[in-house]
Amino acid sequence: MGLLDNLKHKLAPAKGKVSDLAHQHGGKIQHGLDKAARVADEKTKGKYSHKIHTGAGKAKDAMDRLAHKDGGSTPPPDAPMPPPPAS
Repeated sequence: MGLLDNLKHKLAPAKGKVSDLAHQHGGKIQHGLDKAARVADEKTKGKYSHKIHTGAGKAKDAMDRLAHKDGGSTPPPDAPMPPPPAS
């Protein structure tokens, strides 16, 4: 097992905890990202507005992926399975 494999193995429990926290407090995190982007935009007087909003959007997307909210094909482990279609 290589160094990176050892590191991934040791960090796996932390990733699960962070994912749970991101899922529980997603609204607060989103609000904080919006507020930080707004303050940064005000401080730079709109000069970097596009870059600030792009960065905030990417941070929100990353947080959603971490919280398993991205609507991808793989549901979170605790999500119920949909019923099979009726024949």
